Amino acid sequence: MQSDSTSSTFVNIAAYKFISFDDTVELRPQFHALCAELDLRGTILLSPEGINLFLAGLRGPIDRFLAWLRADPRFADLVVKESYSDKQPFNRMLVKLKAEIITMKHPLIKPENGRAPAVEPKTLKRWLDQGHDDAGKPVVMVDTRNAFEVDVGTFTGTVDFRIEKFTEFPDAIARHKDALAGKTIVTFCTGGIRCEKAAIHMQNVGFDSVYQLDGGILKYFEDVGGSHYNGDCFVFDYRTALNPQLEATATAQCFACRAVVTPREQLSPYYIAGKSCPHCQKAMQAEAAA
Repeated sequence: MQSDSTSSTFVNIAAYKFISFDDTVELRPQFHALCAELDLRGTILLSPEGINLFLAGLRGPIDRFLAWLRADPRFADLVVKESYSDKQPFNRMLVKLKAEIITMKHPLIKPENGRAPAVEPKTLKRWLDQGHDDAGKPVVMVDTRNAFEVDVGTFTGTVDFRIEKFTEFPDAIARHKDALAGKTIVTFCTGGIRCEKAAIHMQNVGFDSVYQLDGGILKYFEDVGGSHYNGDCFVFDYRTALNPQLEATATAQCFACRAVVTPREQLSPYYIAGKSCPHCQKAMQAEAAA
């Protein structure tokens, strides 16, 4: 299902790994210098709990960066998801030091010490096709992303808690625990990092049949396409959203209010690229009426 890299210029990679990483301060300038030398752009997060990165560049430089990173035994088995674009999706290169590579504010959750069970995309598709897992239990998809991301696209029948940030997920699960009892839960997100922490948290609070979608939505698209998925997948770069063929769509994000603007909404007179959108107008009207 992956696009042909020969027809596009830039390779976009996304990867993360939970691992003890206590020399982030010393290695940060090395990451930054290498990315500058290779003309890569994007964001790399370095944390005591691991690494999270979104980078784009030409094929050769991307391969050189990955070879350098995987020379560190801690990242030798780093799994990377790829997509392609005809222009650079990032404006600059950032290497940041963070307390967590994805913030949940639950320090006892340590994926390095043991992942929650993962379900591969092909297996998940089979479960969704048949309406239950291999033990006959109903399968419930739980979206761990923010509400505006879910609005761009999600799995059919997904449980969406309408959270505004990932730190709200534990409280949302606590409020809905009874409704999810007795079912097989599959948590998912864009690339796997949020749903990995979410699944571990759910195990810790008593869920006995919970999985994470291995590789997230992007890996699902790559392996099985868009079956059981409605819409596109929001991504945090200029492309805004990718379809199940991992191609950029006409969806945009408003520069002013950061709302996602669909192709239909872009027909509105309130949509001025780089300045405003219909969501801005609604917010202004609501503020005026208050």
